[in-house]
Amino acid sequence: MKKLLYLILMVLAIAGCARMGSPDGGWYDEDPPKIVGSTPADKATGVKTKKVSIFFDEYIKLADASQNVIVSPPQLEMPEIKATGKKIIVELKDTLKPDMTYTIDFSDAITDNNEGNPLGNYTFTFSTGSQIDTLEVSGTVISAENLEPQEGILVGLYDDLADSAFRKKPLLRVSRTDANGHFVIKGVAAGEYRVYALKDADGDYKFSQKSEMIAFSHDTFKPYAKLDMRQDTIWRDTLHIDSIRQVQYMHFFPDNLVLLAFQELQTDRYLLKTERKDPDRINIFFSYGNEQLPVIRGLNFNAEDAFILESNVKQDSLTYWIRDTLLINQDTLSFAMDYLMTDSTGQLVNKTDTIEALAKTSYAKRQKAREKEYEAWQKKQEKKRKREEPYDSIYPVKPLEMIYGVPQAMDPDYVIHIKSPSPLAQLDTAAIHLYSKIDTLWYNTPFEFRQEANQLRSYEVLADWRPGVEYSFEVDSAAFVDIYGLVSKPYKQGIKVKTLDDYGTLFLEIGGLQDSGKVVVQLVDRSDKEIARTLMEPDGTAQFFYVKPGKFYAKAFIDSNNNGKWDTGNYDANLQAERVFYYPREIETKAKWDITLQWQPMATPLNQQKPSQLIKKKAAAKKKQKNRNADRARELGIQYIKKQS
Repeated sequence: MKKLLYLILMVLAIAGCARMGSPDGGWYDEDPPKIVGSTPADKATGVKTKKVSIFFDEYIKLADASQNVIVSPPQLEMPEIKATGKKIIVELKDTLKPDMTYTIDFSDAITDNNEGNPLGNYTFTFSTGSQIDTLEVSGTVISAENLEPQEGILVGLYDDLADSAFRKKPLLRVSRTDANGHFVIKGVAAGEYRVYALKDADGDYKFSQKSEMIAFSHDTFKPYAKLDMRQDTIWRDTLHIDSIRQVQYMHFFPDNLVLLAFQELQTDRYLLKTERKDPDRINIFFSYGNEQLPVIRGLNFNAEDAFILESNVKQDSLTYWIRDTLLINQDTLSFAMDYLMTDSTGQLVNKTDTIEALAKTSYAKRQKAREKEYEAWQKKQEKKRKREEPYDSIYPVKPLEMIYGVPQAMDPDYVIHIKSPSPLAQLDTAAIHLYSKIDTLWYNTPFEFRQEANQLRSYEVLADWRPGVEYSFEVDSAAFVDIYGLVSKPYKQGIKVKTLDDYGTLFLEIGGLQDSGKVVVQLVDRSDKEIARTLMEPDGTAQFFYVKPGKFYAKAFIDSNNNGKWDTGNYDANLQAERVFYYPREIETKAKWDITLQWQPMATPLNQQKPSQLIKKKAAAKKKQKNRNADRARELGIQYIKKQS
């Protein structure tokens, strides 16, 4: 009986017979759905109808047609795409173009209804003319800022080689990138083209908004194809290779286009919001900064000399600190604000708004909270008095709580940062001290105390920190006094500077960028956050000292405008984003180690440089035909051979 069962199972396996999975442990359905017909026929010419019906041998599912199905040439009016039973219906809404090849790319969105077996990458093609255009163009889209693969961005071609085409005309043929940033544009006719990428916000298939991410190249190319050979691996099951064979196929070129996508700087200026979360300040936020700051005219108060203005570097976030406590106690401050804004033509024009700056917490509520706090203090002191413990008879004045960034253990290149919670009226640098310990004695140590660039309330302490030496950073009482008369408390913090034995040194010898101008080289962690930076020397070397033991990554960018930061591009100015490179491998540093690494940024294509550990969005696994029958056969102790289609 067992022998008979074995023979039956062998026959079924060799025949590749696919049956539904059943409770008795039978064979699973591993076959994808098959196309049994369509109207019009696939690759039909002279087509006049805008309705396409595709028929299958079993019930099917179509996953997220709006995202996964791409019609080319692009349709300005969204096609209607639906799957019902054993068929898919695509109804185009745009007028058909004459002598045009149409492709409906389903990617791997089609599966059978029961087991989810994917049909695989499937594209339906027809032509309104007398021939089918069969050329293909492929490549990758990555972020210009961090070389991250860009998923779901449109990529398209123009045969109009004018720069204005991207602004004025819809893309000629399109595709959409997958999770790896990869794209394939199909149905391309012979000719000369430019390629663009577009995160289309308004569905017009052209670059019409600054908020749209784009990529462009002025290089042109002519698609072509040639016969080529590749190796196909036939798997017996998930662990064993059955055979490897050479297969001839049509290879389409170009197949390695790399597009660097960026979003232009949003220079349109308009008022975002005003708020008064804290009664002592008014915050005003703009979409973009401008050197010409707003002019404030008080409507229920005198605005002359009423504020101290604090601005961020971009001058798009402004804080108006209120000097007078009487104004702070006023719940509503009404004022007219004159400022520059961008009009519909993109020009800066004067605008006046009336602002009602209402304190989030009213003066009455603040007073009530202070009274409650005072009563709690009184009760506490009364309890101490009754217990004959030391107590206070005068309510303590609230001190100015300075924020000191002074660690107990410090790197030799560390900079101490000090921040005030409010603008200062007085600063006594003579009340700030730094001492170093030599043997058992403490000595005055020189240091520089200065305000941080473009920072109203932030200061820094710079000193020649010597490895292995102990320091004491001390601040006398009343060294800082703010505009409201609050006075700082004394402060003292011991510091131990780490020894050189705690660090490693990293030298990068970079080739190919010596003529690129200023190059900023960065060490980053696993989250791509900067740990350290330096400038590449004229000879191509980049040196990192005091590197803590650990695992890091290196990246660099060409600082074309010498401002010390990465800058995006601008299409109308024909300006690409500043070039970014990644050292393609992880770097491990150890204490007391000097490491020298060779780096040739131009030798590796940009889409292959970023280490996989840094890629934020991992590509989803491609849908594969299931191979559960091989596992089932192993359970039964027999050999399973799947019929190859």
